Amino acid sequence: MTTYFISRHPGAVVWARRHGISFDRHVPHLNPDEIQAGDTVIGTLPVNLAAEVCARGGNYLHLSVNLPATARGRELDADELDRFQATIEPFMVCKSSTPHAEPTGS
Repeated sequence: MTTYFISRHPGAVVWARRHGISFDRHVPHLNPDEIQAGDTVIGTLPVNLAAEVCARGGNYLHLSVNLPATARGRELDADELDRFQATIEPFMVCKSSTPHAEPTGS
């Protein structure tokens, strides 16, 4: 079983190490074909990839951040992640077989 830390952001990797979050592999982008049952994936994945991790029997731990609008769209360092109360939270994500709402057009 392998633990992956998925992030293209250096500050997130520093933050994880600072908080004792251990992982076997750090990669900037997830290749879902590599995930095996029992693997753990830590990161901020799009919902479709998080669902694929879970469908393959993996565990998904989301790097959640209370990010204000003024901090969006730029690189954050480990200190900023602490200030914005970053945490690791487990999620079980699955794709629904039926839509619950009709999409609306613009």
